Amino acid sequence: MVLLTMAVSLKSLRPTCTHGVCSKATPSQIAFFFASLYVISIGAGGTKPNISTFGADQFDDFDPDEKKLKLSFFNWWMFSTFMGALIATLGLVYIQENLGWGVGYGIPTGGLMVSLLIFYFGTPNYRHKVRRTESPAKEIFKVCSTAFANRGFELPDDPAALYELEPQHYMIAGKRRVHHTSAFRFLDKAALKEGTKACTVNQVEETKLVFGMSIIWLATLIPNIITAQVGTLFVKQGTTLRRVLGHGFQIPAASLGSFIIISMLLSIPIYDRYFVPFMQRRTGNPRGITLLQRLGIGFGFQVLVTIVASLVELKRMHVIKSHGMNGPKDIVPMSIFWLLPQYILLGVGDVFNAVGLLEFFYDQSPEDMQSLGTTFFTSGIGVGNFLNSLLVTVVDKLTRRGGGKSWIGNNLNDSHLDYYYGFLTAISVINLVVFFWVSIMYNYKKETLEMTEGKALCVQMEGKDVVDAPPSSLG
Repeated sequence: MVLLTMAVSLKSLRPTCTHGVCSKATPSQIAFFFASLYVISIGAGGTKPNISTFGADQFDDFDPDEKKLKLSFFNWWMFSTFMGALIATLGLVYIQENLGWGVGYGIPTGGLMVSLLIFYFGTPNYRHKVRRTESPAKEIFKVCSTAFANRGFELPDDPAALYELEPQHYMIAGKRRVHHTSAFRFLDKAALKEGTKACTVNQVEETKLVFGMSIIWLATLIPNIITAQVGTLFVKQGTTLRRVLGHGFQIPAASLGSFIIISMLLSIPIYDRYFVPFMQRRTGNPRGITLLQRLGIGFGFQVLVTIVASLVELKRMHVIKSHGMNGPKDIVPMSIFWLLPQYILLGVGDVFNAVGLLEFFYDQSPEDMQSLGTTFFTSGIGVGNFLNSLLVTVVDKLTRRGGGKSWIGNNLNDSHLDYYYGFLTAISVINLVVFFWVSIMYNYKKETLEMTEGKALCVQMEGKDVVDAPPSSLG
């Protein structure tokens, strides 16, 4: 951020401008500017996958009081993140346009320095989880290769016959033991005692967790495609509508995106303080609803967004037809605020969808791979944006064939965007049905932490409070 602030502040590092007309940037200026952006991306690569994970690691899953606090952590984590985004959208953008880019970049740079100092001062109080596995990725590969090598052997009817270390090993190592599940049974062959290089049941179950999360990750791609419309077709759609407000003030089409943040900021406290306690009394689940139920509701909101977007587009097309206009620069006599419901629904849905995904991937990750959960979350957003671009290109080419009218051509006033939104609705519904089926089949992580040899175990599982139980009762 210091380099980026320098790039827009120092005369030698930016193009010279006279009466609003700027000269072309020199190769060295361009190189310095892009180097600044790449340094930021490297820094983000260190913070983005780890910072929320590190925050959640400050809570002890096996302490009932801390476990209760942790259930709200991701809600308020996302709240603070989007509060920062709202300040940037409404405040910093204004400063950059009216006071200059140097001031606009200098303010977050100073804020980042302050936050870094706070982070350093808090260092003695932070909890650090010790990674007890040398290479989690190697363990996953080992389980898969061993299961393939033992593919000719038969699995025993009793899972207790599979290879596993004694409970004392986990107690001494301070490592949690994941319970055996019936999912991905073919991987159990990696724990056959008669096979070669037998893996432990715990190693197999950790690999199953990654497989299970991968399937859920695939189910998030369609919702991420829907979210990607905010910066693409929703904005393009908004540019065709009447945006003048008051005495000649024109609303930027992209500014409606701030309503996603606002609706999310309003919804998170309601969800955390009212919805969760209300559902806790009815379900007995500390979270109110399960993680996958939360995602399912979020995906349902995504379907609703596409339906509303389709109806608004039908209304827009009706106005275009009734006024006999189809020029690419024609402004449709219809307020841009007709688009507001789809933005608000997307923001409310993200309370279930975005926050739920971040919590799900963290919660269901193996003990030594919990930063992988954040990677699942962020990579889903990236792949969703890529697939959205690919989908738009493919649909545009297919609908143009034979001289047909493109669904999403450059001229939205003479396209069939309503058909495209209908298509997004259809694939969202199909994805939701598939997700429900996957959710029914999904096995939540169940862990045991050996506390005292031969006496008690702490069990943590989705939908249950932390309980103490003797080893014999856990089977």
